Amino acid sequence: MDFKEFYQQVLKIKNLPLPGEDSHHKMSPAMRVQWLKSNEIRKMNPKKAGVMALFYPDLDFETRLLLILRKTYNGVHSNQIGFPGGKVESQDKGLLDTALRETHEEVGVSPDAVEVLKELSEVYIPPSNFMVKPFIGIYNNPRPFTIQESEVEALVEVYLKDFLDNSNLIQENLTTSYAQNINVPAYKLNDYVVWGATAMMMSEIKELLEQVL
Repeated sequence: MDFKEFYQQVLKIKNLPLPGEDSHHKMSPAMRVQWLKSNEIRKMNPKKAGVMALFYPDLDFETRLLLILRKTYNGVHSNQIGFPGGKVESQDKGLLDTALRETHEEVGVSPDAVEVLKELSEVYIPPSNFMVKPFIGIYNNPRPFTIQESEVEALVEVYLKDFLDNSNLIQENLTTSYAQNINVPAYKLNDYVVWGATAMMMSEIKELLEQVL
């Protein structure tokens, strides 16, 4: 989709109510939904994080969504697809500051170059005990991305049309923090499987976009 047309339409999401957990559940195994219902998340005192779903034009003015492949490391999110972002640091004034700072650090996008459109519903990540707040941002005049090599293995630049294409919704057999060898709803994008919290955030974004595009 041409970015100029996308931008004119996507501004309408500012006034839309958030789909929230209903959209998250579409990309959650039933076991995860039951786990969340039977546990009091606030009592776990989760750590806070902010991430940015960044839409931008490529060189052909096609609209893309930026994801990243994280480095392989000794941790629960090793070698997974996600949005730029990370945990709150003491200097952050809020979760939006966190998302913008981390996006700058991980992919080189200056905070003042991002037009923040909407704050999304938070998502809890059980394995790492993080409560993540996503934001939708527009990068109108992108410069080449600069990856933080210690954190980011590769950029995953997804065409908007592929993200919205329901044929890219799949079921993948995975081992998760709450079960082994279960079918998990996921996106297949740029030959990567995107599942878990990132897929849940994307589901809410997708529902919002479908209302205005």
